[in-house]
Amino acid sequence: MNPRPAIPRAIWALGFVSLFTDMSSEMVHGLLPILLAGGLGASALMIGLIEGAAEALVLIVKVFSGYLSDAMGRRKPLVLLGYGLATAVKPLFPLADSVATVTTARLLDRVGKGIRGAPRDAMVGDLAPPEVRGAAFGLRQSMDTVGAVLGPLIAIFLMWLLANDIRAVLWWAVLPGIIAVLLLLRLPEPDHPRAPARLPLTRAGLARLGPAFMRLTVLGGVLSLARFSEAFLVLRASERGVPATWIPSVLVVMSVVYALSAYPAGKLSDAMPRRRLLAVGMAVLVLADIVLAMAHTPVMLFVGIALWGLHMGLTQGIVATMIADVAPAEHRGTAFGVFNLVSGLALLAAS
Repeated sequence: MNPRPAIPRAIWALGFVSLFTDMSSEMVHGLLPILLAGGLGASALMIGLIEGAAEALVLIVKVFSGYLSDAMGRRKPLVLLGYGLATAVKPLFPLADSVATVTTARLLDRVGKGIRGAPRDAMVGDLAPPEVRGAAFGLRQSMDTVGAVLGPLIAIFLMWLLANDIRAVLWWAVLPGIIAVLLLLRLPEPDHPRAPARLPLTRAGLARLGPAFMRLTVLGGVLSLARFSEAFLVLRASERGVPATWIPSVLVVMSVVYALSAYPAGKLSDAMPRRRLLAVGMAVLVLADIVLAMAHTPVMLFVGIALWGLHMGLTQGIVATMIADVAPAEHRGTAFGVFNLVSGLALLAAS
């Protein structure tokens, strides 16, 4: 019996790129509402509109960047452009003297996320041997989430160290982004880049992605409809009397469980049918919703939040792996873009 191949070093590199980029983004994201409302006088409505427009941009750009990576036959240039743009606009946040400047920077940051998302996931699918594809997607997802945990914690420490100087902390957020781009620059193109493959973005063209992909996309949309934004976890904690000081721990607990479970779940999916593990993840989501609905104590509330993080670990990386499994290799970028658009719109409707 031949041993399973190791996860390629390039995927580890992509994992660290995701970790440092998310660390940088979450350092900014956690402080941005304070800068907007406190320093620049933006209303809650304005902050909500900025965030809504930013997330809508991500969904739209992902479709076209995934398609373009297929048409070019190369993933790295778009991945580098996406991460590079997100890093390049970070200095605009500490320099901002108006809501318009912050809005521009935030939208460009999200455009960068949209540009890199589908080509990066397609790149993982291209690079990972089928025997460890689940582990590869789980590893990248786990490292991404580790960055999302470390970012706010580092921001809290720096706020304490720098006497609540928000702009100084925002300057520090530039550094992890630069590290991510330098790592990505050293990442080589795959040895055998695929030939360009243009798929018409029409109903007939998308049908060439195959019935298995279409069924998975519908399933992903239904799964997203059963979820809601993590912001509602924060609201639930507030309703149940969690002190304001401890409210950030809601997302920390959720993200830690997510990070700890994503890689083991991905690795396990390489040894058993992925759909069974996905079904377990959906069952955990139902259980999490029940516990959160019935929670009357902080302990029960945080059990529900931990279950929510576990469902994320059991579903997100596995769904991405299943897309890589069923989508035609030459149209993998387009497939990830279309799937992310459908799931994102469903999550928006659910929220």
